[in-house]
Amino acid sequence: MKCTHCLGHMKRGHAPFHADRHGYHLSLDAVPAWICSQCGEPHFEEREVRSIRRVLSGLDKQTTNLVSVA
Repeated sequence: MKCTHCLGHMKRGHAPFHADRHGYHLSLDAVPAWICSQCGEPHFEEREVRSIRRVLSGLDKQTTNLVSVA
């Protein structure tokens, strides 16, 4: 697998994921990913992306409940 940014070689590892949205910050320290050995760019597979989206969706619902209660 080649990196889409620099065409370097990708190898399996773990990468952090961070998101700022709707009044909260999500930080995941070690998400399974393909990591470019040349530039360090991570590539998350569909399974991990679906899991991250589920977490974000749940947090979006919870923060909406917090804001509407306050």
